[in-house]
Amino acid sequence: MQNKQIAERIKLRCRARSVAIKTVLSECEINHSFLYDMEHKDRSPSCDKIVKLADYLDCSTDYLLGRTDNPKINK
Repeated sequence: MQNKQIAERIKLRCRARSVAIKTVLSECEINHSFLYDMEHKDRSPSCDKIVKLADYLDCSTDYLLGRTDNPKINK
């Protein structure tokens, strides 16, 4: 999956959970430019960051990575 698509899934989960992206990134101790870097600089997220985000957003890492369209599968 492209980094832009992963960033979009993170944003979708933030909206679904009614939480601001800035809040999620702050709570997960991830740099505020994380999504921008993924979308515009084609930077890949580390496994650690994907796991932190999946835990915080109550979804599976497979969902964030585009391996499934169901956020709860493999959780």
